[in-house]
Amino acid sequence: MIISLIKLVAGFILLIKGADYFVEGSSDLAKRLKIPSMIIGLTIVAMGTSLPECAVSITASLSGNNTLAVSNAVGSNIFNLVVVCGCAALFAPLPVSKETLQKEFPFSVFCGVLLMGLGFIGMCLGRIDGIGLLILFTIYLVAMVIQAKRKPLEVESSYVPLLLRKVIVYIIGGILAIKFGGDFVVNGATDIATSMGLSQTLIGLTIVAMGTSLPELVTSVVAAKKGETDIAVGNVVGSNIFNVLLVLGIAAAISPIEFIFENLIDIAILTFVSLMVWFMVWKKGFLGKNNGIILLITYALYMIYIVIR
Repeated sequence: MIISLIKLVAGFILLIKGADYFVEGSSDLAKRLKIPSMIIGLTIVAMGTSLPECAVSITASLSGNNTLAVSNAVGSNIFNLVVVCGCAALFAPLPVSKETLQKEFPFSVFCGVLLMGLGFIGMCLGRIDGIGLLILFTIYLVAMVIQAKRKPLEVESSYVPLLLRKVIVYIIGGILAIKFGGDFVVNGATDIATSMGLSQTLIGLTIVAMGTSLPELVTSVVAAKKGETDIAVGNVVGSNIFNVLLVLGIAAAISPIEFIFENLIDIAILTFVSLMVWFMVWKKGFLGKNNGIILLITYALYMIYIVIR
């Protein structure tokens, strides 16, 4: 048990620090290429903060723990929407552009509905389904690149780029730390779940989902405090899209993911909270402090539900 806990803690540290360096290096590279803040949040930062989920789910898929793979991705998305947005909104109002409300946000909701539909058919996410999700992810990335080219970023005169070799070290080192961190988290969480008689679904939805979502939480809260609300919101929406299309797409392409009834319930809850946040923002154009409190209370109720079910 002690060794498993050490693996879990070491894994989370590697995941968080790895994602931190990856995001810093990638963000600097994005500024060099003059990519707008929202696009950075929806793509590079979202991909960087989603790498922990990707590492954990792929490692789980390779080791045959596919229940952990889907629970981690879905649990992380719920955590991102409710806790990350909720905490960030407590520090500063989170305005969302009309374009994001009309395009990226509904697309993230669509991804959740698509996952529920694919999982319901045959109670399995097969290799063909995984490849289909990856194709959809590629189309999304291409669309983001086209959008970035239409609106180039005006870099501040005070911006001082990192040394190129430092950027390369940050990106490669971050990826390696995330890879090994994912291995440690899956091994540690699986061992703890087995020794305590807990289901992998519960572990995936709680400990692993929260741990791998810490990069999104830290990134979005820091961005909100610095006034970079575009990055804060873009990070959450982009990460949720990445988790469904890229993370589960790769995991299912490697090894088919069997669904259980609880998975469908959790995806339905994800769809509900996605619509709830979308309507909150649509009504006022931003997420305020009161919205943040409501979201955090919602997550507390969800935690009570998954523990007692």
